[in-house]
Amino acid sequence: MLKQLYIENIAVIEKTSLQLEEGFNLLTGETGAGKSIIIDSIHAILGQRTSRELIRTGCEQATVTAVFSCPGPAVLSRLEELGYPPEEDDLLIQRTLRQDGKGSCRIGGRPATVSILRELGRLLVDIHGQHDSQALLNPEGHLDFVDALAENKGILEDYRNTYTQVRRLQKEWKALQMDDAEKARRMDLLTFQIGELEEAGLRPGEREELAARRTVIQNSEHIAASLRTALAAISGEEEGPGALTLVEAAGGAAADAGRYLEGLPEQAERLTAIQYELEEIADRFRRDLEAVDYNPAEQEQIEERLDQLYRLSRKYGETEEEMLAFLESARAERDGIQRSEQRLARLEEELDAAKLQLQQKGARLTESRREAGMGLDAAVCRELAFLNMPDVQFITHIEPAVYTAAGADKVEFFISTNPGEPPKPLSKIASGGELSRIMLAIKSVLASHDRVGTLIFDEIDTGVSGRAAQKVGIKLKEVSRSRQVICITHLAQIAALADRHMLIEKHVRDGRTYTEVHPLAGEKRVEEIARMMSGGEVSEHLRNTALEMLEAGRKV
Repeated sequence: MLKQLYIENIAVIEKTSLQLEEGFNLLTGETGAGKSIIIDSIHAILGQRTSRELIRTGCEQATVTAVFSCPGPAVLSRLEELGYPPEEDDLLIQRTLRQDGKGSCRIGGRPATVSILRELGRLLVDIHGQHDSQALLNPEGHLDFVDALAENKGILEDYRNTYTQVRRLQKEWKALQMDDAEKARRMDLLTFQIGELEEAGLRPGEREELAARRTVIQNSEHIAASLRTALAAISGEEEGPGALTLVEAAGGAAADAGRYLEGLPEQAERLTAIQYELEEIADRFRRDLEAVDYNPAEQEQIEERLDQLYRLSRKYGETEEEMLAFLESARAERDGIQRSEQRLARLEEELDAAKLQLQQKGARLTESRREAGMGLDAAVCRELAFLNMPDVQFITHIEPAVYTAAGADKVEFFISTNPGEPPKPLSKIASGGELSRIMLAIKSVLASHDRVGTLIFDEIDTGVSGRAAQKVGIKLKEVSRSRQVICITHLAQIAALADRHMLIEKHVRDGRTYTEVHPLAGEKRVEEIARMMSGGEVSEHLRNTALEMLEAGRKV
């Protein structure tokens, strides 16, 4: 359950904290006091999309921190899989929003991502707001309610695997569906491309090698002159001895002096080593000099080859590696077309078998939904009867539809709220107050089938009053016996039934607006419930009525 919520610099909230408990937690306050900010903060900690406008004016960042106590097995298992093994009984989640957009998330003090928060949020908290009631008007969402009750995750996953297989086979089958003329044109093109590339005899890195050889040929005279100069400096010429002769003489002199002076023999040996190295260098220069020869014929061949490689690269890829990859791809496609007739026959057999499996698995999925739908119908009618809608007919209408990843069923809720009237689509006849109660009824039915520890109801009382409002409160109290309930309401009938009541108040100090949250008990709670009934001034009669409501609520 959600144990604590710390909010800092969110909208008009500078700093506040909510201490929550098991059972039925309630938030009330005048319109505009900041109740929606609490919900926005919870949305943020659950990884939902936020806006920088949420950050309090004049602040660079805002922070929301939530502490969840005793997460359920599903949460603990997912935390392990995500690499966040819990070290304590409590799970701490924090999200920071920044004006520069560089926000951060942390789980147990360790960095996390918004997507991870969102994934965990689905397992921790289920928020029901006014827009969720309106979502009932969209039949596309009705299937999710039925599947939640059907607990058919394994059946649905098995169906989806087969559906994916069918789609893959269909795609491959379509790719092989060429007419003979198109196939012949494609084969002609592939044969030409393969022949051209094979005839070229491509070799990786060839263009770089040819370009380097061309540079040598173009500069052969300059290279030869430089090599002769270097060789003369080492070996000597008529004008005087070279480095080799001088080093040899120096080595001999050092060896002679070494007979009398300690340390010189080592230097003489070093000079001898230099002499040998100079001889090797001179030999290399002679070989290079013999190899350097301006050859117009070779240069012409290189230019022709480079031109050929350039023309091929414009059609098949910039590098030899890319052109060779194109060649392999063309060969594979050619072979594939040649084998396509045999593959097409086998593919049709595989596709027929996969479609049959899909139909069978789709039928099992439909059956699970029909069974769940009948159970949902009966349970929702019982819940609605308790919520002052006694004559309701609620029907989960399931009819065949095209195969999709979600199955082959079109699901829509039908309802009749008046005796003698046939059920019609929920989207066409339900009022706002009825939608709120229908959603509460569905949530109550599903509560025993999901593993979410906290349910949040944001103004579930829309369009509800009087005895119906009291019944809504009793139902929320009933749900809170099996999981934590947090509710925001304007109705005193609901507020009187809560186990813990918190008041959201807005104040203006020094020209700034501040919202704070205070727990209510005793006379202060009586006063708030009386205010909720009056909407303004509170009389002694209203206080007595509020006290009676609280006493009655404790007995529920």
